Amino acid sequence: MNIITLWPDFLKSIIETITMVGISSLIGLAIGLVIGVTLVVTKPGAIMENPWLYFVIDKVTNFFRSIPFIILLALLIPLTRLIVGSAIGVKGAIVPLTFSVIPFYARQVESVLESLNKGVVEAAISLGFTNFQIIRVYLGESLPGIILATTITIISLIGLSTMAGAVGAGGIGDFTIRYGYQRSLEDVTIVCVLFLVVFISLIQKIGDLLAKRASKT
Repeated sequence: MNIITLWPDFLKSIIETITMVGISSLIGLAIGLVIGVTLVVTKPGAIMENPWLYFVIDKVTNFFRSIPFIILLALLIPLTRLIVGSAIGVKGAIVPLTFSVIPFYARQVESVLESLNKGVVEAAISLGFTNFQIIRVYLGESLPGIILATTITIISLIGLSTMAGAVGAGGIGDFTIRYGYQRSLEDVTIVCVLFLVVFISLIQKIGDLLAKRASKT
């Protein structure tokens, strides 16, 4: 099989994919969580109501969320070069992947927190909790939902990383295009698809288990 001959390159592509997804997840999820929480607590009628701040964050989030990833890659080339020194390869993909995941995850977090029973928040307010203590209540009570939203976001990010690979970012996407598509090596394509199916299924399973455990605490 061709994949055996190309095994070193295949392993390298897996490491590149994990690197892209890992780094952009760590940065993007952290920032997205902050933005999602901010959207919830600053909207009209919320505990830290700030219409102007909410308006700006809401519109900026919508702006970046509405841009297709391929276009975002091109749009952010100058910024990517400024930050990491290159717009190609694994480093060049991390910046646009991060910018893509932030608004997506922020909206996921916002949706999860908004679904929290309002009585829980009202009870915290009546007990004299500070705003930051109430935010902790939001996060604690919504933890299972946040874990599932995180899982969905990481899986989506894996898909985006393969798309980035198609334009020279490396990883599984690049490996599949170069060998599976351009050289018509069907076994390479099949192995890459199987790897992604197993990888994504594993992440989903871990996410489901963590969410289930969090719901019992």
